[in-house]
Amino acid sequence: MAHTATLTHGGFNLSARFANLIERVKENRARASEYTRTYSELNRLSNRELDDIGIRRCDIADIAREHAYCA
Repeated sequence: MAHTATLTHGGFNLSARFANLIERVKENRARASEYTRTYSELNRLSNRELDDIGIRRCDIADIAREHAYCA
């Protein structure tokens, strides 16, 4: 398998790569925060309230994960 290195006009453009890394970290933190917020809000509901909206308590983590990471 052949490997190639892609150079931009300014070399490897370290500052752009660092900025990209910072942006990904911010995005991941925002998604994690959204997951925690969604999980907490659903977890605070009573079993009756969850039943009214058609959610089982065991599905809360999956719903929060889908909301934060797949939306």
